Amino acid sequence: MLPAVVSAQHRKGKTSLNGSWEFVLMENEKAQPDSQASWRTVQVPHDWSREFPFDSISGEGCTGYLPGGMGWYKKNFDLAINKGERVFLNFDGVYNNATVFINGKKLGFHPYGYSPFYFDITSYVKSKNEVMVKVDRTRYADSRWYTGSGIYRDVDLYVLEDIHFPLNATYITTPEVDAALAKVAAEIKIQNTGKTKSFTVIHELHNPAGALLTSQQENITVKGKSEYVQKLNFEISDPILWDLGQGNLYTLNSKILLDGNAKGEYESKFGVRTFKFDAKTGFSMNGVSHKIKGVCLHHDAGLFGAAVPKEVWRSRLQTLMDGGCNAVRISHNPGSKEFLTLCDEMGMLVQEEFFDEWDYPKDKRLNTNEKSVDYLTRGYTEYFQDWAETDLNAVMMRDLNHPSIIQWSIGNEIEWTYPQMKPATGFFDANWSGNYFWSQPPNSKEKIKEQLEVLPKSKYNIGTTAQKLADWTKERDTTRPVIANCILPSASYEAGYVDALDIVGYSYRRVMYDYGHENYPEKPIMGTENLAQWHEWKAIMERPFISGTFLWTGIDYLGESNNRWPKKATASGMLDLAGFKKPSYYMMKSLWSEEPMVYMSTQRLDKSIYQLDDSGNVAARKKDSWKRALWEWHDVNNYWSYQDGELVVVELISNCDEVELFLDGESQGKQALINQEDRLFKWALPYQNGELLAVGSRNGQQVTYALNTAGQARKVKCNANKTTLSKNHDFLILEVEVQDENGVKVSDRETKLNIATEGEIEIFGVDNGWAFSTQTYQANQVITHEGKALIVARTKGTKGNGTVKIFGEGLIDSIIKVSID
Repeated sequence: MLPAVVSAQHRKGKTSLNGSWEFVLMENEKAQPDSQASWRTVQVPHDWSREFPFDSISGEGCTGYLPGGMGWYKKNFDLAINKGERVFLNFDGVYNNATVFINGKKLGFHPYGYSPFYFDITSYVKSKNEVMVKVDRTRYADSRWYTGSGIYRDVDLYVLEDIHFPLNATYITTPEVDAALAKVAAEIKIQNTGKTKSFTVIHELHNPAGALLTSQQENITVKGKSEYVQKLNFEISDPILWDLGQGNLYTLNSKILLDGNAKGEYESKFGVRTFKFDAKTGFSMNGVSHKIKGVCLHHDAGLFGAAVPKEVWRSRLQTLMDGGCNAVRISHNPGSKEFLTLCDEMGMLVQEEFFDEWDYPKDKRLNTNEKSVDYLTRGYTEYFQDWAETDLNAVMMRDLNHPSIIQWSIGNEIEWTYPQMKPATGFFDANWSGNYFWSQPPNSKEKIKEQLEVLPKSKYNIGTTAQKLADWTKERDTTRPVIANCILPSASYEAGYVDALDIVGYSYRRVMYDYGHENYPEKPIMGTENLAQWHEWKAIMERPFISGTFLWTGIDYLGESNNRWPKKATASGMLDLAGFKKPSYYMMKSLWSEEPMVYMSTQRLDKSIYQLDDSGNVAARKKDSWKRALWEWHDVNNYWSYQDGELVVVELISNCDEVELFLDGESQGKQALINQEDRLFKWALPYQNGELLAVGSRNGQQVTYALNTAGQARKVKCNANKTTLSKNHDFLILEVEVQDENGVKVSDRETKLNIATEGEIEIFGVDNGWAFSTQTYQANQVITHEGKALIVARTKGTKGNGTVKIFGEGLIDSIIKVSID
């Protein structure tokens, strides 16, 4: 069993090993690579699954119809170390079942694909070294979502003195904070793997601007082969708080001096902030009440697979924040060090989740119909009993100082896997005729408790396991609450599960908010998996005691598309796979943001969810259907191109008090938000070519949104993330839009785009964001979806210039030139 590990932010002693690994995918899962193996050079982070075509025959919908396999990585590096120095090899994440070797010696095995791990390789290293990693992803349906395959997170090498700060050196908290003064408590570990030594430790505290605030110095003696924990306290006057959208980070720089020489340095970033969850008043941060406006995110990003560059996450998180989002639930697994650091920097709240499976497996193909699994679907449950504490500890020790993290989640929808839980609720027996999403628990509290006593018991008890996980969590951190995403909360309250939690997260059970609050008034409640629909947010806004929500999902994700070919992804996101905004994004922005906004879509009346009532007004075909809208937005178009005279419904999403619609300058009337129970403005118009213009007003500010009839596709507009790139395999990300000669987006028909590159840049991948597109990501052409596509190129590793050319039939060539330093 491996010890827990944290990947530290050393300014000295740390070297990235991300560059230039050799990789081979073995055809025979039991084969070992030899001199005949066709190794190729790859850059880590690397996900080999994204490199293959989508496969409806050999693939599985649960993991996005992309393959797994048996992959091998190797990397050579030179190393010169002095006597007494220690060398550590740290992996932030390998998916999955990784076996690591160095110089032919097996270091160990690590099964969980989401937890960091490391090895002390001091006794194995030489002047020239070879690391090999075997990644066994032959169980390619081992999850309910796309996982990716390979060394998909960072790899680092640490060379440390015998007296050093270990990789998990600091734990920093802010026990007292107000506007005038903040008290900071820090625990710093120092390890001595040599003989007894006396030395000096200096700690310097810097504010978010980098200015030195104070320093402390202490002379310490640490016995050989032992660890010393130094406890420090600092006071900060007029603290600059870490807050929502304000990633203010303080830095504690620590240094070991022995005989006047620096023996080790360690940098710790942290935020000064307070937060509270209250069973009556909800969530507050730094003394100010807020609603958590959160989204759930899986760890993939369309064409990037699971190996997502930091700048891609930055862009996507910023888009979500622009829409009013302030929190992320990393579901259903721990995130990467890089992702959490980004959330720190951006001021984004985080719920970090440890596990999707505990004692019993989830059926990866059927989700809620839990049963025995075959080889392909065996997942983390196989290792949970032996590895859960190690993995939980490794994640926490790495992530303790991230101010963005405000909750530790010990599990997701675990109840399905314990046989007694579902029948105890009464929801799914033969005598129940309701709808689970919208119904109160059929069985009373007393009946549920009685059923849990008499129903056949399983080997493991959900309450006992929950308490074990919660205890492990609190042994390491008591500053953040323990939560879980409960899919059957009425049973979880009675089964001992909720007893282990500080906060109860409800999964699609917003109809039970009052039930939970009235029956268990001392236990805070929030939504931890909900729908990106107005009815979900309405229920939260009407209840001060609900802290907020995490919507499923912020972004579309690969997988969970069982038996739905060619649908390769789950389209529940506010952004699509390419990061483009969807109608649900604008709905939530209208609810979450104070910025005046209008968004417009259209649909033929006969294809829409609307009809004309007896008065000729637009009305829902199913009365009050908005109150039960589910994951995906109804079918609408973001264009104004139909047949002449065809009756078209115009739908507007807006937070403006009043909106007026114009067709070619002629008013079609005004509507007030207060009269839209479903928060959707609606008109029905006979189609004619021209311009459709919406004008909204809010608090004296005016905003507009226009749709124009598009002509023939003539050109491609490119939005590039940058024009100067690093030679070190940097990414050029192009968001492209097909337009007519007047610059109107052509989104009522699709266009085939060809891509060619010249110079020191090459195509990395293409995507159109559509969940039903099964075009391979590895291509030099892409068919747009709704007039848009994403094209990504990557530098080759040398300085120079690069050109990307986008062309197609009837299109003016679009040429993007970049310089590469």
